[in-house]
Amino acid sequence: MPIKASAKKYMRVTARKTARNTIVRGLFRGAIKQTRKAISAGNVDDAQKWMKASQKALDKAAQKGVIKKNTAARLKSRLNAAVKTLIK
Repeated sequence: MPIKASAKKYMRVTARKTARNTIVRGLFRGAIKQTRKAISAGNVDDAQKWMKASQKALDKAAQKGVIKKNTAARLKSRLNAAVKTLIK
């Protein structure tokens, strides 16, 4: 356990940031899983709906610094390619 007040404060700040990051990470991971599930089931409408939700969640996560910008772009690109192959 920390002794100094600044170290105690840093522990509280870290706990808050970790909680926020966990929520944001769960949102985009869940949306990605739903998109992949819809793709594997062959459901075009659901895949497109969840793709849009995934893009929004990934952009927000990148904006908040939970993931890097290029990571979000890479994940969006791969999901979009999978949805496009489903449509064809």
